[in-house]
Amino acid sequence: MVRRFIPSLADLQAFEAAARNLSFTKASDELGVTQSAISRNIGNLEKYLGSALFNRAGPRLVLTELGSRYYSDIPKILDHLEEVSIDVVRGRRAQEALQIGATPTMMTRWLMPRLPEFLQHHPDIKVELRIINDAEDFAETKIDVSILRGAGQWRNTRAIELFPEQLIVVCAPDMLKTIAHTRIFDFDTMPALQNASRSSLWLHWLRLSGTDMTGTIQGHRFANSDMLITAAQKGLGFAVIPEHYIYNELSEGTLAAPFGDACSSGTGYWVTVPERKWDDTRVQLFRQWILNYVKREGRNRAQSH
Repeated sequence: MVRRFIPSLADLQAFEAAARNLSFTKASDELGVTQSAISRNIGNLEKYLGSALFNRAGPRLVLTELGSRYYSDIPKILDHLEEVSIDVVRGRRAQEALQIGATPTMMTRWLMPRLPEFLQHHPDIKVELRIINDAEDFAETKIDVSILRGAGQWRNTRAIELFPEQLIVVCAPDMLKTIAHTRIFDFDTMPALQNASRSSLWLHWLRLSGTDMTGTIQGHRFANSDMLITAAQKGLGFAVIPEHYIYNELSEGTLAAPFGDACSSGTGYWVTVPERKWDDTRVQLFRQWILNYVKREGRNRAQSH
């Protein structure tokens, strides 16, 4: 058997930490070894590969062109090695779990409160929840099924709409007295909280709702709707929120809707499945459950009104 041309794992770990931090000192602190040990590991690796991986630029450490290309692959290789090693320890492969993907707010605000019902009905199915974005590429993803916002068109994917997105402006109840039932949103006097992941959300809502405005759109920025909801509840300002995230807050009165009912954004939320995973039994069970759940929830909400 021909021996594989593979460097020492310790040398690769030292290189990955040093390249990521651009510092032998930080790499040594991270790995719990001396700086001289990191330097020795890098020297061994450069000798093994026959190429310099780092250069000194004054006090700074920089990757050479070859070092940069090498670093682009090494973290993925180490991550995969760690994953398969953990699989051995826990006695199963991560791929055996149903991989469910969603954006952070969709995961925590919508899916998590409902997921126990699915797990109760299917105790033999293990799940792994993964944070993804609405523009996920399903060509090579490990995700089995996901819930995404969009128009229902993702490459290499089948999608079934769960429900249309409804946008609503909300604020803390105490802030209602500051607006005096106006139908004009004055951005100079009414603090408008911004969603950094959907920067045009205020303009979109203004157009859809037919609400007039004055002033310049500005205000504190937050990474996603989950943060916006908390900020609005704390009285920091007004926020445009997808209504399905805050049914409970609106019914319990911890959030108020000063500009009336929600309006459709023109997009929806979809259960999406990569083509190659469509016939997976676990995916089919999850897909059937979530579609039935949404229909049942819609009927109950309609009856309550």
